[in-house]
Amino acid sequence: MGMSLRRLQDAAKRVSGAGRSPRFALPALPSPPLLQKFGWAVGLPGLALIVGVATPFLASRAERRLDENAGPVVRATAETGLEPWLRLTVRGRDLIAAGEAPDEAGRVAALDRLKRLPGLRHVVGRIGIVEDASPFVWTATRTSPERIELSGNRPVEIGPRALAAKLAPELPSETRIVDQAKAARGAPPDFSAASAFALEQLKPLAPGASATIADTTVSLSGEAATVADYEAVRQALAHPPAGFTMGKVDIRPAAISDFRFAVMRERGGSLVLSGNIVSEAAREEIRAMADDAADGATVDDRMQTARGLQDGIDPTTLGRFAFQLSSLLQDGSVTFANSRLSVSGTALDGQAIGEIDALLRDGRPSGTRAGTVELAAMPLSPYRFMVRRESDAVTLTGHLPDGVTRDRILATLRPRFFRERIVDKSRIAEGAPPNLTGAVEAGITSLAMLATGEIRLSDRSLALTGDSLYRESAGRFEADLARRMPAGWQAQAEVKPPPGTTSDDPAACRGAFDRAINGSRLVFAPGGVTLRAEFYPTLDAVASAAKACPGLRIEVTGHTDPAGAASVPKPALDAGVENTSSVDSGKARDGDKATKPVVAKAEKPIVKPADPKAASAKDGKDKAAGEKAAKEKDAKADAQKEAKPAEPEPDIARQRALVVVEYLLQAGIPADRIVAAPAGRANATGQGVGLALRS
Repeated sequence: MGMSLRRLQDAAKRVSGAGRSPRFALPALPSPPLLQKFGWAVGLPGLALIVGVATPFLASRAERRLDENAGPVVRATAETGLEPWLRLTVRGRDLIAAGEAPDEAGRVAALDRLKRLPGLRHVVGRIGIVEDASPFVWTATRTSPERIELSGNRPVEIGPRALAAKLAPELPSETRIVDQAKAARGAPPDFSAASAFALEQLKPLAPGASATIADTTVSLSGEAATVADYEAVRQALAHPPAGFTMGKVDIRPAAISDFRFAVMRERGGSLVLSGNIVSEAAREEIRAMADDAADGATVDDRMQTARGLQDGIDPTTLGRFAFQLSSLLQDGSVTFANSRLSVSGTALDGQAIGEIDALLRDGRPSGTRAGTVELAAMPLSPYRFMVRRESDAVTLTGHLPDGVTRDRILATLRPRFFRERIVDKSRIAEGAPPNLTGAVEAGITSLAMLATGEIRLSDRSLALTGDSLYRESAGRFEADLARRMPAGWQAQAEVKPPPGTTSDDPAACRGAFDRAINGSRLVFAPGGVTLRAEFYPTLDAVASAAKACPGLRIEVTGHTDPAGAASVPKPALDAGVENTSSVDSGKARDGDKATKPVVAKAEKPIVKPADPKAASAKDGKDKAAGEKAAKEKDAKADAQKEAKPAEPEPDIARQRALVVVEYLLQAGIPADRIVAAPAGRANATGQGVGLALRS
């Protein structure tokens, strides 16, 4: 036994090199009593050590030799200008094969050559054959911050190493690409550009994100690492590579702990939106609210999408409430942070401070708390008021000096816009310029002749904009408006004429005129000369036909009333005002009446004469003088009646014709193309107003 151990020691010396100290030394030989007790088992540790040292050395040499022998087989699978399609990994005496052969013959030939390699035990894995892929799908998945795996299909003409080289510039240097995709035919043109674009979008996304190219559609999913990364990806996805379109995009915003939202109103009405928004859908809703609240002013969107809004708070409700508060500011901001709503700046007017306090106390969205309020009240500068006409409503906004002015303006609006709703959103505030009411009334007169439009007053200037009902009258608005404005006021108008064409065909023009009349009867109320609501469609159609046909000449004939007909009382106009203003003018007037002292009308004092007889004599003289003066006055009046002939009764038919002519003139028909029938010529009541063409 001792001899065997000595031989093992000699063998160890030979392995470590002759003449050198061995790297590993066997333990000293045990004493004879120990050998006798354990026998040959004493040498097992040394034997295991020798085997452990020698095996890796011998195995690595075998793997290198096998890899060297397999290299020519791999290189032989490369076509001209392309990478070898065969990929091999050596594991001991086994080869792990991967790749797709261009055809079955190439696959069989490669396997045969591999099996003849010296020292090979098994070929493990599967060699596929290149096929047509439809759809052609390629996916890149970020599995970790330093690893991206490629799967699906890869263009057959691009090898894994070539693709990795193309994509590497789009990734940080420490990121490794693991290509597990299979070569296939049917890749879309410019696949390299699309794959580089898709991989670039994975950089700012957290692990688990993936980008997919399916034919010419690019899709992306994942979660942004930061708020800035989300914005960068969102902007990049708006510009996909040429020839490709964006498919499903499911990018979740980054989660933050400090979620905030703010609306800042600048002087002039412009709004700046900042802070965070929970999604792009919520952004669109907030932007729509902002455009409405800005009322034509600019909206600067600086919001960033992020997650982190407290549970139970609805973002749409929060935004709507913030804009409601901002509408009560001349300038300032409404800020939501740490679930609190705070307001600072200059209040719209004196009453706005109390309204903001009430809203924060009683109208806050669920889940929010009231924050700080730092407001100052200043005189309005500039002083603004606006009337906007739309298809079905007339809306008043801005400020008026008092309830009396408001009532007077509403009274001006009702007869001119009796078919539209009147929505009053005006407020009461001091500081109005002189003659504000006259300027508003002048603007309303012009606004009534527009299809849609608005008048805007700012201090002592008025601007009229809109679309004219009639082409001929569009150019006259500015001059007419300037003529009606009070002294010291400036006016400008920008009115667009309606689109239209003209015709010189007499037959076509006559046909258009006949269709406009269409057998309509325009009958005034007995004794009345006011246009009725049912007249307007016919008169507007006549005006349109006349404007389109410059050759038409129209004569208007009024009608008489039946004998003995009593005048019909004019119906009371329905106010039709939808008052949404914050100050109720009616209540204000009632309050004024309640607080104003009532002063009784002074009666003429009665003076008791000192001497009854003298007073009686005086009364007799005065009475006689009064009777004499009355007789002289009556005689003088009789003489005047005899000298002056009686005036003729007014021609009501001609008055009615002139009213219709005036409307059609305002509708845009030139004055030389429409006339009223001369006095004494009239239609019967049953015929109504006559509209006829003149030669």
